[in-house]
Amino acid sequence: MTDYKAPLRDMRFVLNEVFEISRLWSEFPALADVIDESTGNAILEEGGKITANVLAPLNRSGDESGCSWSNGAVCTPIGFPEAYRAYADGGWVGISGDPAYGGMGMPKAISVQVEEMVASANLSFGLYPMLTVGACLSINAHANDELKEKYLPNMYAGTWAGSMCLTEPHAGTDLGIIRTRAEPQADGSFKITGTKIFITGGEHDLTENIIHLVLAKLPDAPAGSKGISLFLVPKVLVNSDGSPGKQNAVSCGSIEHKMGIKATATCVMNFDGAVGYLVGAVNKGLNAMFTMMNYERLGVGIQGLAAGERSYQSAVEYARERLQSRAPTGPVAKSKTADPIIVHPDVRRMLLTMKALNEGGRAFSCFVAMQLDTTKYSNDAVVRKRAEELVALLTPVAKAFLTDLGLEVTVHGQQVFGGHGYIREWGQEQLVRDVRIGQIYEGTNGVQALDLMGRKIVGSGGALYQLFSDEISAFANGAPVELAEFVDPLKVAISNLDDLTAWLLDRAKVTPNEIGAASVEYLHVFGYTAYAYMWALMARASLGKAGHDEFYASKLGTARFYFARLLPRIHSLTASIKAGSESLFLLDAAQF
Repeated sequence: MTDYKAPLRDMRFVLNEVFEISRLWSEFPALADVIDESTGNAILEEGGKITANVLAPLNRSGDESGCSWSNGAVCTPIGFPEAYRAYADGGWVGISGDPAYGGMGMPKAISVQVEEMVASANLSFGLYPMLTVGACLSINAHANDELKEKYLPNMYAGTWAGSMCLTEPHAGTDLGIIRTRAEPQADGSFKITGTKIFITGGEHDLTENIIHLVLAKLPDAPAGSKGISLFLVPKVLVNSDGSPGKQNAVSCGSIEHKMGIKATATCVMNFDGAVGYLVGAVNKGLNAMFTMMNYERLGVGIQGLAAGERSYQSAVEYARERLQSRAPTGPVAKSKTADPIIVHPDVRRMLLTMKALNEGGRAFSCFVAMQLDTTKYSNDAVVRKRAEELVALLTPVAKAFLTDLGLEVTVHGQQVFGGHGYIREWGQEQLVRDVRIGQIYEGTNGVQALDLMGRKIVGSGGALYQLFSDEISAFANGAPVELAEFVDPLKVAISNLDDLTAWLLDRAKVTPNEIGAASVEYLHVFGYTAYAYMWALMARASLGKAGHDEFYASKLGTARFYFARLLPRIHSLTASIKAGSESLFLLDAAQF
């Protein structure tokens, strides 16, 4: 596999030219003196160095050796502890953390770029700090001051790690039926007892302590999801002076043997009367956990983008060098026995599909991150409310669409390599295995689609959708005439999505199965339309510059490919949705 190089030029383009992000930051007093364009660029440069030089070289070796478990202890692959220390010492774990507890306080629009770099360089490695960051978010938003002061500084510093413990052997999507219990103690703590599975980073040798966030139920809790509380359960108890104390009653029963992300420890965690502390209000654990989940779901989406970017970098280099056959129009490399495969139409189709989906996804992830920053930092209640509603609408799209396309893109990259794509030493097959988990964890993509269609579209009576539709329509109707080749198909796409949304809202009133039958295809129509908006924005930022700069010429050419060859996918998806749910129920269970 080719060496990884962070796509810094494209990241700067999206931040500084497409979204002019520093203007947004200047509107927020909490950010005005913290971040500007030059500071953001410097952070990206340093992020590119550590991911390329420290993390990427461990990617294949980590996959080959994986994690090992013995008597409750987990060892990560050779080089991982040292790399984690270098990463933590650079301040990267706390890049978006609260400065009051030692974080850097950077906006999400910057941290998503770093997340992409880390996941591209070494997805298995990136999951460890990702879980820590997510745990910090929930603690900072919902825990009392004592817990924040006691745990956040070491977590932001990377001295301690974090995990989230939701799933149980019998309870995945339906968390209302969890059995882990919490028994109140006289000193205000709780004894946590139960077993959790699929716990990313539940045990490892990267840090001296791991802070678990555990969903559990009190003895008198109401049934279902309304009876879930959230608890902070440290692996090692912390003394009043902040020093490590004795081992808590937490243990790792085993680790999973997985298709991919083999250098990430995915653990079975046993809590045997472990000491825990309530985070947030009693029976409001899901609310506290979802503070983390919205950020984590965008983060998982970025993993799909990241794998696609790594696959593209390798595929395009291979396509420029691999000689096979002659171009249909005649020899190109006349001095050689054959032409590089990049001359062949089908190889170009795959490479352009990869490029268009990656760059569209990068812009979209940044757009969602901007909404998260607005919800966090804006002092305008109206602006903040609109951003919060957009986050609610777009989060399931970001998670599911980016990871669905991440698998498509990595498979294209593998296919460009032909037989070599199936061989381990070239790296493409690892990317296919690694990215596959993104469609499954943090809520399967089918569940994300149900969330979008059921809760966000039907549940709001279309109000949340209208916010996004109105934004696209306002942009399209106000665009200059020279942008017409990009804006005209965008208008068609948003009109199609408007009509489809109205059709589904109407059908859902009388056909209960319609939401579930349409949800996945609907999310994809939504995603391709959102990417069309992103590509129109990128085309606007590139017009007038393409004549003297290859970067902008490439951007416009890719935009034209997206509108010509990829956006039309919405029409077949729309036809599938409008075929209705009836054909899904023509067979009895025994007939399958």
